[in-house]
Amino acid sequence: MMLHTTTVWVLVVVFVATLIRSTFGFGEALIAVPLLALILPVGVAAPLAVLLSITVAGVVVVQDWRKIHVRSAGWLLVSTFAGVPMGVALLASSHQRLVKAVLAVVIVVFAGYFLVGTKPPELRDDSRRWLMGCGFLAGVLGGAYGMNGPPLVMYGAMRRWSPQHFRATLQGYFLPASVVAMVSYWYAGLWVPAVTHDYLIALPVVVPAIFLGRAVNHRLRGDAYLKYVYGGLVCVGTALLIQAIRGR
Repeated sequence: MMLHTTTVWVLVVVFVATLIRSTFGFGEALIAVPLLALILPVGVAAPLAVLLSITVAGVVVVQDWRKIHVRSAGWLLVSTFAGVPMGVALLASSHQRLVKAVLAVVIVVFAGYFLVGTKPPELRDDSRRWLMGCGFLAGVLGGAYGMNGPPLVMYGAMRRWSPQHFRATLQGYFLPASVVAMVSYWYAGLWVPAVTHDYLIALPVVVPAIFLGRAVNHRLRGDAYLKYVYGGLVCVGTALLIQAIRGR
C-alpha cells in the first residue's frame, strides 16, 4: 500500500529534524515546526514537535545520563521558567518584531564572530550569573518563539563542553522543559487525536534517527564540533531575522 503524501512528508521532516537534534543536541525546532506547518495545521505541528522532543530527550538521557552536567541543566531550567512569562507577554505585545530582530542580530553576530576563528570567552567553572542569564533568555525566546536553544548553546560553548556532554546536558534540560510545554498544550486543548496519530506514525523513523545521531555525535571533536554549533546558530539567527522582517 502506498503511503499518503502527507505521511511521507511528516516522516522525512521528522527523520531529518531528529537526526539534527540527536547529533548536535539542538536545532530541530527550526526545521520541524516550519516544515510540518506547510502541510499540517500549526496547532498540530507545534505539539507534535514538542512530543517528539520529549521522546528524543528521554532516549538520550537514558543513553548518556552520566554525561549530563546536572547542576548546569538545573540552574538553566529554573531560570528558564522565570523567563517564559516575559516571552509570552512579548508574544502578545506590539513590539515583538523589533525584539525578535534585535535578538536575531545578536545571535548572528555572536556566532558569526566566533565562526571565523576567534574563540569565545571561556568559563572554567559554572557561573551562576551566566547560568541564570542564559536560562532566563532561553525562557524568553521559548515563551515568545519556541526557540530555547541559542542561549543554552552559547553557555555550553563558553564552558567548552565536549560534543557528548553538550548533547546530553541539553537533553537533560529539554526533557522537563518539553514535558511542561506538552502539559500546557494539553491544558489548552491542543493535544488532539491528530497529534497522537502523527506521533505514532513518526516513531519508526525517530528511533533510528536518534541512534544514528548519537553515532555521528561520538565521532565529533571539540573545535570541529564548535564550528558546526556556531554555523547552526547563524542559521537560527538568520531564520529569526527573516521572520521579523516578514512580520511572522
